[in-house]
Amino acid sequence: IAVSPDGLMVVGKCRDGRVRLWNIKEGSLVGQPWEGNNDGVQCLDWSPNGAEVAGGSKDGTIRRWNTSTGRQIGPPIKKSYALVWTIKYSPQGDKFASGGNDDIIRVWSKDGKLLIEIKGHDITVMSLCWSKDGEYIFSASLDHTIRKWQWIDGKELVVIRGHTNLVRSICLSPDESHLISASDDYSVRIWDLETNQQLGDPLWHDDGVNVVAMSSDGQHFASAISGPDAKIYVWSLEAALKRPSDDHVSVFVHCQCLF
Repeated sequence: IAVSPDGLMVVGKCRDGRVRLWNIKEGSLVGQPWEGNNDGVQCLDWSPNGAEVAGGSKDGTIRRWNTSTGRQIGPPIKKSYALVWTIKYSPQGDKFASGGNDDIIRVWSKDGKLLIEIKGHDITVMSLCWSKDGEYIFSASLDHTIRKWQWIDGKELVVIRGHTNLVRSICLSPDESHLISASDDYSVRIWDLETNQQLGDPLWHDDGVNVVAMSSDGQHFASAISGPDAKIYVWSLEAALKRPSDDHVSVFVHCQCLF
C-alpha cells in the first residue's frame, strides 16, 4: 500500500489482485478498480503532487496511473523480467527509481524513459529513498548493505555495512542527518550520515523487520514485523539516540506496540 502525500487517500492491491483507492477518513473505496492486469503488483508509490501512482510487478513491469481516473498513463514500462520490489519518485516528481531481483537500480523520467542503470549491489535491491534535492539515491539490498549513489552518473559514494542479514527497508530523517534501516537480522539501526557510522546499539525485535518509516516531523519512526505475532512499533528518535548503549530497558519504554 501507499499513502497519498496529503494523507487523505491510500492505494493498495486487494486480495483479488486489483489495485484500488480508499478514502482514509471515511474508510471507503473510491471509484472502480484501476485499469490494467495488476495481479503481480509488489510495490506502489505516489508522485509528490499526488497526480499519479507508479507500481512495480513480479514480471518486471512498471505501470503508472492517473489517480483521479484510475487509468494507466502510457504503455507499461519493461526493461527486465525480474521482480520489482521497490519504486520511488524523486521529491521533485520529475523522475522515479526502481529496484528488484536483477540487482540493478533504474532511474526513469516522468514519461517512462530510462535515464540510467546503476549497478553495484551483489543481489536484490529491496528499498530505495531519495535525498531532498533529488541528487542522491540510497538503496538497501539482500547483500546486507546500504549504499548511497549519485544518480546522474551512477557513481557509488558510500557503502554502509553492519547488518548481518538482508536489509529490507530504509528511510531518511527529514533533515537528512540520519538514516534508519530494517533487517532480517531482527534489528532496526540508526546511522549518522555525516560519519556513515551506526549510532548506539541495534533496536532489537522478536523477528525479522519488514519495514521502517519516518514521521513527517522527524520525531518518531515506526517499524513492523509480520507473522502470527505481527506488530507495529512506534519509536522516539530522540530517545533512541540518547539512550545509553547498555540501556536495554529504555528501548522498550519508548516503543509502543500498536497491535
